[in-house]
Amino acid sequence: MTPTDTDRLTSAVTGRLAADARCVTQWLEAWFARQDAAADRLAEAMSHGVLNGGKRLRASLVLSSARLATAHEGTSDAKAQGQPEAIAAAVEMLHAYSLIHDDLPAMDDAELRRGLPATHIAYDEATAILAGDALQTAAFEILASADTHPDAKIRCQLVSCLASASGLAGMAGGQMLDLQAEQTRFSLDQTTQMQAMKTGALIRAATVMGGIAGGASETMISALADYADAIGLAFQLADDLLDYQAESTELGKPAGRDAEAGKASYVHFYGVEGTREKAEALVEVAAKALAPFAQDAEPLLDLAQFSINRTH
Repeated sequence: MTPTDTDRLTSAVTGRLAADARCVTQWLEAWFARQDAAADRLAEAMSHGVLNGGKRLRASLVLSSARLATAHEGTSDAKAQGQPEAIAAAVEMLHAYSLIHDDLPAMDDAELRRGLPATHIAYDEATAILAGDALQTAAFEILASADTHPDAKIRCQLVSCLASASGLAGMAGGQMLDLQAEQTRFSLDQTTQMQAMKTGALIRAATVMGGIAGGASETMISALADYADAIGLAFQLADDLLDYQAESTELGKPAGRDAEAGKASYVHFYGVEGTREKAEALVEVAAKALAPFAQDAEPLLDLAQFSINRTH
């Protein structure tokens, strides 16, 4: 892409991301306002972890996939579609829980998250652990609610999809492998598996869950999954480039932490240019997966391009 094309894409996608982020952030704020729990400090720590900014890329994937599915195969009845923004908020809660725990001294030992003090710094380690736990359970509480979707079968599918992305075969397992990578140099295949679990699984889940909410067919769900697998890896390739090249002030978190910990990154295997070329090739794979859906898939394709051209 030319610099002009990149600027135009960035402007379009950031506008869409901002709109989706506002929608989901407002939903989250309203959710916290409805809570009437005695543990105020825990609620504040949860809020700190999930309402601290961020691109809301995963939330936008939920909403964009739901819009695509509705346009092609879903129902125009808003009640039958449920609340895609609630599903997106649940995904963001799950994502925030993982970041809060990743930042702990026992894990990545990071003091910054999105340019703000990590939750265990803003509060304390015990509170951060509980905040992560509570955000995780809240995510599933939201997905199980009839307010989120009127169809119990759909709610079960949503819960199952997010659970699969979160546990042993998903984020938790990926984080365990990430910790092991500090002690043992991983091969390219091992690194790819780790990142597919730690980062890619939730990106895939967010994309597929949006499709489920929008009434997507099995064919579309399969295409969305293929798209998400490609951009999940592309996203991590771009992340490794940012970690290699960017300053902490740009990232909103400590730069170069993986290299300091001795973890293998894609830059280590492919080099800077090779990593960038691999990411661009994966975006083409993502585009091919959604080709049958023509212009309706454009927002998702823009997100794929944005994921490898972002600066933080």
